[in-house]
Amino acid sequence: MRPIVFFFTAAFSLAVTVASAGEYKAGSLDISNPWSRATPKGASVAAGYMRIKNSGSTPDRLVSGSSDVASKFELHEMKMEHEVARMRPVKDGLEIKPGETVELKPGSFHVMFVGLKKPLTAGDHFKATLVFEKAGSVNVDYDVLAMGSEPGGTMPGMKMPGH
Repeated sequence: MRPIVFFFTAAFSLAVTVASAGEYKAGSLDISNPWSRATPKGASVAAGYMRIKNSGSTPDRLVSGSSDVASKFELHEMKMEHEVARMRPVKDGLEIKPGETVELKPGSFHVMFVGLKKPLTAGDHFKATLVFEKAGSVNVDYDVLAMGSEPGGTMPGMKMPGH
């Protein structure tokens, strides 16, 4: 009887660990699914993505960050202007309003890891620190996906049921 109890306890613990992977908390902010894409050899930059939900009653801002994989961490926004994609730094940080979720994703807001120290390889993970104006610092792990892919195994532009 005891080995069965141990087995179910161990299986439940593993399930809880797996279910909570990629979820982080900083004050009233929930950060989920940090990810990046693999980079070709010689690339000097990589983009980082995630979702940030503010379940609090006051706004907060992602103001900076850092990672050992790059010499600089920058916040950027990509916008289409006259059919041309333009990328520019986000001044004064990225605001997350109360009750709202901000998604950093391709073609929109994103983190730029500038001055990569080595290529990012699919299947790898790397650590980064996000710094928020009110919630402070939080350490996260980025998953590195294959070039051209997105979380859940989809390719850019592909719509999944319910999304």
